[in-house]
Amino acid sequence: MKKRKNQALLSPASAFVLCLLFCAALPLPLSAAGIQGTDASDSGRGSRTSGTAAAVPQADRVTYQEGFFYESLSEEIKARITGISYGEGCIVPYEDLRYLHVLYIDFQGLPQAGEIICNKAIAQDLAEIFYELYLAEYPIERIRLIDEYDGDDTVSMEDNNTSCFNYRVVDGTSSLSKHAYGMAIDINPLYNPYVTYPKGKRRVSPAAGAVYADRNKDFPYKIDKNDLCYQLFTEHGFTWGGSWKTMKDYQHFQKSLPEN
Repeated sequence: MKKRKNQALLSPASAFVLCLLFCAALPLPLSAAGIQGTDASDSGRGSRTSGTAAAVPQADRVTYQEGFFYESLSEEIKARITGISYGEGCIVPYEDLRYLHVLYIDFQGLPQAGEIICNKAIAQDLAEIFYELYLAEYPIERIRLIDEYDGDDTVSMEDNNTSCFNYRVVDGTSSLSKHAYGMAIDINPLYNPYVTYPKGKRRVSPAAGAVYADRNKDFPYKIDKNDLCYQLFTEHGFTWGGSWKTMKDYQHFQKSLPEN
């Protein structure tokens, strides 16, 4: 009697399916975990397509953690900002600015990649702060260069965009903002508006954030002294605009330029 040949326990198709299921169960590194250069909640209001850092890093790139690094401005980045956030007459040398790449958790709870241009004096601070916010899953709706809004701070705030460098004056004045030097950043600005009182009348910017100007109310994404964002920035030596006396800028954290 001939012996029956041993039959395969699994068909090739079944083995392939099991292989796919096994691979899907393996954790992915941050760089392959579905993190995108634009957030999934894109409202489409930015005027330009957001990008990510060039594949070839600058020679001076400093990596704090995977996905969190800063470097001098590449020619590509200079081309993106010149004539917009880096406007005519800008007194800040390109060499004093840094391109910062961060990861963050958006309002849908998804990881996203964000871009910031800041002064080199606070690049390490911001890398450390945003890393801690990311670990804590602190929600930030979007982090884009303000150039995607043609440098229009009001439009950027209305879109609840977190941004830093923009060569401009303080709203309603002729004085340069700390943003003009890349020494200030606005976080979730729609929910944390800028409140002033010209001629005794309250003015809220962005106007759509007026409902969030009453800080006695409880609502999501509010920055106050109990908030992690406030705690991290002040630990790193930043001043919070929500502590100012004659006006309130609840979205705003800034540092002074080093004396040298």
